[in-house]
Amino acid sequence: MTPERLDLNLLDVFNHLLQERRVSRVALKLGVSQPAVSNALARLRKLLGDELFVRTPAGMVPTPYAEKLGHTVGQALGLIRTALQEPRHFEPATSERTFTVGMSDIGEIYFLPRLLAHLRKAAPGVRLSTVRDTAVQLKDELAQGRLDLAIGLLPELQAGFFQQRLFTQRYVCLFRQGHKLAGGPLGLKEFSAAEHVVVVSSGTGHHEVDELLQALGIARDVRLSVPHFVAIGHILQTSELMATVPERLAQCMTEPFGLHIAPHPAPLPEAAIHAFWHARFHGDAANQWLRGLFFELFAQG
Repeated sequence: MTPERLDLNLLDVFNHLLQERRVSRVALKLGVSQPAVSNALARLRKLLGDELFVRTPAGMVPTPYAEKLGHTVGQALGLIRTALQEPRHFEPATSERTFTVGMSDIGEIYFLPRLLAHLRKAAPGVRLSTVRDTAVQLKDELAQGRLDLAIGLLPELQAGFFQQRLFTQRYVCLFRQGHKLAGGPLGLKEFSAAEHVVVVSSGTGHHEVDELLQALGIARDVRLSVPHFVAIGHILQTSELMATVPERLAQCMTEPFGLHIAPHPAPLPEAAIHAFWHARFHGDAANQWLRGLFFELFAQG
């Protein structure tokens, strides 16, 4: 099949079927009849030589080829819509828009204080809402526009989304200032012998640190496991535990909780923190302003 034979309207139906998974919903959304949607799907199946969607009790389930094709088609349609839309101006000083950003608890601790201080001066009417990147389906939320940006170490968004790196950061060891290891060098022997609190951060790339330590054969005496980073400062402040955390989070916690940062003795790779957004909103003036603000305030120079 050559691209010249393909009707873009068919791709629009295909993209909506990926999102809705039911012919009736797609028909309602596009303002056409259900037979029209079925006919469009039949034409696509013939042109592409694949079943594309299989009917199940749970709806129209995409084939592996359709899932693979979906990322590219969604991005392409978003770019076309952007090109055809009349450019719109966004004025942050007078806007009362609410932006929703997906980020982890690390992001909330590191980004929000500085971001809110800037908004108070430059965009006093703008409101901000955050959702945990592990609590929602980021791909779907970004594609549907319910999420404006996602910020963090998010391997699942590496393909099919626009992205820009904000910074990279090391992992460090964090413990209270009066800890027995605070005054001397921290080697692998001392690290392995210490008592640890581990954050099981599924859904982000930070969990790879634990896997890498295991692969390197570096043992730890894990006394506590928690599902998030937000309580780490309180835990370390009054215990003999040590935590492996991203450096910028550690810097936010040292003064409030009286903690000490030490270079990590293990050869851990740096973590790259990106901003991600969907192709549908690549040319949207408000989205451009929001991601530009993140780059202005937090991008590594």
